[in-house]
Amino acid sequence: MHTPTDLKYAATHEWVRTDGDLLVVGITDTAQDALGDLVFVGDVKVGAVLKAGDPAGVVESVKTASDIHAPVDGEIVAFNDELSAEPEKINAAPYDAWIFKLKPVRLEDTAALLDAAGYEAVAAQG
Repeated sequence: MHTPTDLKYAATHEWVRTDGDLLVVGITDTAQDALGDLVFVGDVKVGAVLKAGDPAGVVESVKTASDIHAPVDGEIVAFNDELSAEPEKINAAPYDAWIFKLKPVRLEDTAALLDAAGYEAVAAQG
């Protein structure tokens, strides 16, 4: 599995890229591989205010459904509408196919997220 070193990670298999004062969030290569072929990405509510760890949406595959979680406290400000019609974009390029953007309450909260090595250690435990 590929784990870019320039991103932060949640133990719940989300990746996080800082883009100005926003966080761009998707699911990791490990997560999409475990889920299999994705058939739905959604239930993301723009305007929802979430606490770290709260469900922010859902991804469904032919095998199962899984929640996507907020990596830190914040408000969802965008959903990647392309994924409504083409959820398989996540399978093809998980680090290019972002799912939602979050305006964090405190941008510095991302410091508590995992780096690539820390995420790989968590993912290896199952």
